[in-house]
This record gives sequence, C-alpha cells and structure tokens, in this order.
Amino acid sequence: VQLQASGGGLVQAGGSLRLSCAASGGTLGRRVMGWFRQAPGKEREFVATISGTGASTYYSDSVKGRFTISRDSAKNTVYLQMNSLKPEDTAVYYCAARSSRYSSRSDDYTEYAYWGQGTLVTVSS
Repeated sequence: VQLQASGGGLVQAGGSLRLSCAASGGTLGRRVMGWFRQAPGKEREFVATISGTGASTYYSDSVKGRFTISRDSAKNTVYLQMNSLKPEDTAVYYCAARSSRYSSRSDDYTEYAYWGQGTLVTVSS
C-alpha cells in the first residue's frame, strides 16, 4: 500500500491545519495507522495513532488535547486535525501504517511498515 500525505503549510501560532493521508494500491482496511513528525536536527517523534476500527486513539503528551486523529474507511484516508498550533509543532509530518498482521496501536516508528513521503508544517510565532 502506498501512502500520500498532504495538507501541510505555513500557519500562524494558534491556527489550525488538517493533514490527510490517502492510501493507494490497496486499502487501509483495519490497519493501525499513525502520524509521526521530525523537526530539523531531531529524531522522528510519535504524534498519534488510531486502531483499525477507529475506536481507539492515543496521543503524545505534547499534542494531547490539541490534535485529533481520525479515519474514513470509505475514502481510504486518515486525518490529523491540528488546532492551537505552536511554533514547536514545526516539522515534517509523516503518516504510517502497520502491517495488517498487527492489530495493536503503537507509538514506536520501527513497528510501522509503510510510510508516506511527509508534508511540511511550519508554525510562525
């Protein structure tokens, strides 16, 4: 399955963006999905994950209460709604999918088999 992330851009602090992750070459099905980000000079960081059914979500402490991950099976797409953005949210955001063999959520990027190309989010102060 190929993943295509989009929706990044430049936004002022306090603003909002919605990222999308569309799948092609296959369906997301019940795959566990995640969003990660990587700022310049830093390691890839977990942001959010959602279960295969969409019933369960988990967030990093740094984005909890501001970001919301969701999925639309009919559109074969996962979303990351980002509100109250801060300059420290500036990063390249990646969507990822776990192998369909696994049903548990994960905040470990090494447990994700498929990755999108990333979309840049820049938050100005």
